[in-house]
Amino acid sequence: MTRSDLVEELAARFSQLTHRDAEYAVKTILDAMGDALVRGHRIEIRGFGSFSVNRRPPRIGRNPRSGESVQIPEKRVPHFKPGKALREAVDARTAELDAADKA
Repeated sequence: MTRSDLVEELAARFSQLTHRDAEYAVKTILDAMGDALVRGHRIEIRGFGSFSVNRRPPRIGRNPRSGESVQIPEKRVPHFKPGKALREAVDARTAELDAADKA
């Protein structure tokens, strides 16, 4: 699902929202989540999952073309951990789809 798919779904589910309002709502939520992660905060959405920032320490890598050693600096990367309800829902739904495909 892309950002535009999410906007379409939101506008379709809530008829009182215009497409522009749905787009603004999605943009606002995603911007707020990004800002929170940049500030180092953890985001937890009950029943869905949590977003946090993980630190990747500096390391030595290899240039695949030349085989030369390359110093890779420390990075901070976003991380998503799905919640129990989401994991169970995905597992149950994919099991149903697999069973329907086999029938």
